[in-house]
Amino acid sequence: MLRTLLGEPPRVNSGHLKEAMDAMAHILKLLILEIKKSTDPTHDYRELEIWTRGLMTSLDELEQSSFAASFYAAKIHATSTDDMGPDEKADYARYVYFYKDGFIRMFAVLDKLGNVLDDWYHLQTSKLKAHFSYFTVLKQLEYQPEHKGLLTKLCSLKDEYHEPMNRLRKRRNTEIHHMNVEMQDDLWQRHQALHGKIKLEDLKAFTTDLALGVDLVSRSLLESFEYMNKTWGRQMVRS
Repeated sequence: MLRTLLGEPPRVNSGHLKEAMDAMAHILKLLILEIKKSTDPTHDYRELEIWTRGLMTSLDELEQSSFAASFYAAKIHATSTDDMGPDEKADYARYVYFYKDGFIRMFAVLDKLGNVLDDWYHLQTSKLKAHFSYFTVLKQLEYQPEHKGLLTKLCSLKDEYHEPMNRLRKRRNTEIHHMNVEMQDDLWQRHQALHGKIKLEDLKAFTTDLALGVDLVSRSLLESFEYMNKTWGRQMVRS
């Protein structure tokens, strides 16, 4: 959708994003077959179907936000907002909007995945923490030795993307709980010198982190749903 609005050709899924979408699409086929066969009287399979469709949509939206942030960041050439004309200021505002939308969506998708894992593998994470995150679910998965293979892969991804993920988490927390994230660096620079131009953040580094966030989410979804596909016949719905 956003690519069309930006005058770009539609995205052709590739790489980990395509693999994740394909793995979720395969689960949807299995779910629909099971619903037809059993009529799903408890609606457990229907619930997982809705969760999965939602994750596919959320991954698509996350990637679009990352693309749009990079698209507008590439239009910024000034090193300070003081040096920007009206058009460049407008493009910078659009970059900020999609960049913030992207890193907020990134953690939201992971938390949705955590809800699916918690539900499907009966982890009962809510007994430990009422409002739990994806990372809390990973800790709960440690108590399920039969799913050690999945846990190992998801924790390996968490470690591989540790640095960009931590930077994105700090920006997310700042944006939600403290101040607008693009203004945090402005404040720091004002502490260093009361006068002079405020330099822009490193747009390339920031959008690279966000692209890595999309990759982390794609790969985490891929591992989770590939595992679900492989263990389909052995996993029972909630009792």
